[in-house]
Amino acid sequence: MLKVDILNKEGKKVGTVDLDPNIFGVEVKNSVVHRAVVAQLSKKEVTSKSKDRAEVRGGGIKPWKQKGTGRARVGSIRSPLWKGGGKTFGPVATKNDVKRINKKEKRKALHMALSDKYNSKKLVVLDELKMEAIKTKEFVKILRNIKVEKNALVMLNENDEKTMKSIRNVSSVKPLLSNLLNVYDVVKYDTLVVDKKSLAMIK
Repeated sequence: MLKVDILNKEGKKVGTVDLDPNIFGVEVKNSVVHRAVVAQLSKKEVTSKSKDRAEVRGGGIKPWKQKGTGRARVGSIRSPLWKGGGKTFGPVATKNDVKRINKKEKRKALHMALSDKYNSKKLVVLDELKMEAIKTKEFVKILRNIKVEKNALVMLNENDEKTMKSIRNVSSVKPLLSNLLNVYDVVKYDTLVVDKKSLAMIK
């Protein structure tokens, strides 16, 4: 059975907890995790759209007469050849690059990401993480006590405003509700910090 120490806010061991080997003890395959991360990030991509000469504002009048000026013929100041003109063959926001992955593989990838955190000793379990007031300095002190300096994902079981705001002020730390746990965030941050309730929620 997999075990991990439970720490209090002072960083002292107050017990141990058993981890589900089907979640924290699976074989890690980087290719599966990579596919899941790519699929998740593809949904965030914003398609690009540029305006052609018919969509750019202005240019409703012919700049000068067709003949007799010695200059080239121009029908609109919004020609693609002019500054501020339309874009020739620009993106039209119709491309769809969303990658798809089935639910079973997505869940497996999350298990692998969590297993990697356990294997690399980057999983920290707290008995409780609840701030009595919005005090970032106190939260930073807790991080020092549990030897987590930066780049950490902190999972919370409930959306407590005081705790959330205390954590959010630390630029290298991200608070995340346990029901929003995802592969990308687990992979992105070096250390995963959870409390006992969040650990039960993951299962």
